Amino acid sequence: MRIGGWERPWNLKGDRSVMGAPPSALWATDPAGFGQVGCVYTAQGFEYDWSGVILGPDLVWRGDRWVVDRTASKDPVFKKATPDDQVRRLILHTYKVLLTRGMIGTIVYSTDPETRAKLRELAVPAG
Repeated sequence: MRIGGWERPWNLKGDRSVMGAPPSALWATDPAGFGQVGCVYTAQGFEYDWSGVILGPDLVWRGDRWVVDRTASKDPVFKKATPDDQVRRLILHTYKVLLTRGMIGTIVYSTDPETRAKLRELAVPAG
């Protein structure tokens, strides 16, 4: 995954360790997995002290509401035959799962400037 000059590898697929990176089932719990980016399929079922979630272009804030863009999703589960209302529900559920993994807190970033502004508005200062 790349955002500007920041880049991290996606977690491995499969049950084998590669070049010191843990297999997909362990990426989030093995210290060697630190620095990888995981997806909802490998994060669900886990809880972390802290988590980070990147909102991609598939969920953005526009004006007065959240907008889902199925064409911006990289998830291969959303086939063209999947109705828009189901894709919307699935994308929102995906982010709900990711946003609820952090037990102490979750850091949220959006790739979209308007969405980042909304997140800043919604953020409660720590303290």
